[in-house]
Amino acid sequence: MSDKLLTIIIAFVLITTAFLPYWIRFKRAERKAREKFSKTSGTELNIAMVLHPQIEFIKCIGCASCVKACPEGDVLGIVDGKATLIYAAKCVGHALCEEACPVGAIVMTPATAGRGSDMPVLDEYFQTTVTGVHIVGELGGMGLIKNAVSQGIKAIDYISEKTKSANGLLDVVIVGAGPAGLAAALNAKKHQLKFIVLEQGDVGGTILQYPRRKIVMTSPLDLPIYGKVKLSETSKEALLDLWNRVIERTELSIQSNEKVEDIQTNNDSLRVITSKDQYQTRHVILALGRRGTPRKLGVPGEQLSKVAYRLLEAESYTNSHILVVGGGDSAIEAAIGLAAQSGNHVTLSYRKGEFLRIKERNARHLEESQKHDRLKVVFNSQVKEIREQKVLLETPEGVSEISNDYVFIFAGGELPYDFLKKIGIQLHSQKI
Repeated sequence: MSDKLLTIIIAFVLITTAFLPYWIRFKRAERKAREKFSKTSGTELNIAMVLHPQIEFIKCIGCASCVKACPEGDVLGIVDGKATLIYAAKCVGHALCEEACPVGAIVMTPATAGRGSDMPVLDEYFQTTVTGVHIVGELGGMGLIKNAVSQGIKAIDYISEKTKSANGLLDVVIVGAGPAGLAAALNAKKHQLKFIVLEQGDVGGTILQYPRRKIVMTSPLDLPIYGKVKLSETSKEALLDLWNRVIERTELSIQSNEKVEDIQTNNDSLRVITSKDQYQTRHVILALGRRGTPRKLGVPGEQLSKVAYRLLEAESYTNSHILVVGGGDSAIEAAIGLAAQSGNHVTLSYRKGEFLRIKERNARHLEESQKHDRLKVVFNSQVKEIREQKVLLETPEGVSEISNDYVFIFAGGELPYDFLKKIGIQLHSQKI
């Protein structure tokens, strides 16, 4: 055997040894992705609810960087050598896949008409169909902190270029003091705009509704004036402490407990009418949450004092029979938290046959709780009646009567559609 042939053989063996395990893992992952795609294709599992990735297949090189970057699991996969949207219902708009793509083959796109039909119609600067009124953050489909902050900053950048200050006229009124509203306010201060921040409750917005010590997935932020904030996982309490430090250090003024009741067009300005006062401004940024008024089930007994629509402290409930209703992350996190408390027996009721868009982390914790008999999940079930010490649950097997001390209902919220329509903002569902 010649030295040249021997060298070729050795090189082939070395390359094969290094490459083969990677190839096997790649093909195994692709096979699993194809199986999942076959299951979700054509179903509501693969219909996006919010901002989601759109893949340009001509550009995609199938490197799987986007798949690895997604923290939710199963949203994207490699099928036939290209990135493919597999489980769109799980996507929450992180946009980490877009950032990770080395060839720019991913563009984040709003939910399709029909699923995102309740979303307001917005332009690239988040301006609504009412000139001067912008919507950023959760109400516009951007619940994630990093994305909400980015929207608030971008809207103010646009406003600062368009605004010409006038006597007695504000440049912008910012409604809402959650992450999007605070970011907008900081950027308005940076641009030296005349502005006020109105908050119907307390600072923190949607974060205040989280259970205590709930882990909030976020990523590094760059806040105007304040600077960079590095976060990967944090708690509700730590995040609220951060906002308070930001407000204190930047001397940001927040007018709390002042609810906006109407916004009226007044020639080339806007009149913002609140529960306490009126303000004339050129622009308004609505940084409102989407939780709104809790949606009720409309069943007998729902008015009982043991029924609640949010859980702040799971530790307050022990040695109890508890029913949690809902199939979203809020319901599942509440059920897991309650099941971890001493002596509790928790039942999670969901009207569908499987959880459609829960976070991968929650799915793992839920499975663990079920294995240890701390939590029972009843699919395809609905509450029929709530009684003092019982709950009637309608299941495929018939009506089941279970012992009960407390009921927590997570059926979503009645969003502020009436308010948006009142001030003339068009929703996607109204488009012809």
